[in-house]
Amino acid sequence: MATRTTKHIRSTMKYLRECHLEGMTTIEKYDKWALTYESDLDIMEYQSPKLAADIIASHFNGKPEDALVLDVACGPGQLPKLMNKHGFKNFVGIDGSKEMIKLATETGLYEELKEILLGPNPLPFKAGMFDVVAMIGALQPNYVPLSILTELCQVTKPGGLICVSKTNHTSDNNKSTVAVEKELQSLVDRGMWIRIESKKFDKIMKTPNVIDEEAEEYTSGTIHLFRVPSV
Repeated sequence: MATRTTKHIRSTMKYLRECHLEGMTTIEKYDKWALTYESDLDIMEYQSPKLAADIIASHFNGKPEDALVLDVACGPGQLPKLMNKHGFKNFVGIDGSKEMIKLATETGLYEELKEILLGPNPLPFKAGMFDVVAMIGALQPNYVPLSILTELCQVTKPGGLICVSKTNHTSDNNKSTVAVEKELQSLVDRGMWIRIESKKFDKIMKTPNVIDEEAEEYTSGTIHLFRVPSV
């Protein structure tokens, strides 16, 4: 495969935006993008998976090699590669894109992978099953419903960690960021989880400007970490 450049990514972003306007679903978009997705995000300096892995590791109590981790909207498997460096070894992944699932399988890091569309389908796991649950990059408009956050709490063991990220794309006009924060705090108020840390980063990723090729834009984002209350 030829080396990808910012110019290639800009063309991809334009194409995907046009396809979305023509009615392409989010899953169809990621199926089409899967082949170059990881290399494109490397060029865009996407930091969320690494930041999440570091924050999870810094707050995890216990032996990471014994922990069972659920990677929600796992994509091609970026998070396990990074958490594995911290000693985590046991991963289960779910994603709605069959092409992303194929790539995640190739990492060899998952004990189990499920292709499932979140929202219409509940998480297919028992209550209190996982020591760590992570959902990195999926809290965006038209990706997953905010109701999924309650399900994350339900499948996490008492005392377990939940990490979610939110990228603040300029096209969103802050609307979804406000809605996400409202739901995150609602779960705190309801006693579903305890907020450990919410850390904002000014440069979570570089976003190729699809209008002005000379402009270099960076997008901010926040990594949120919560703990499910112990019984």
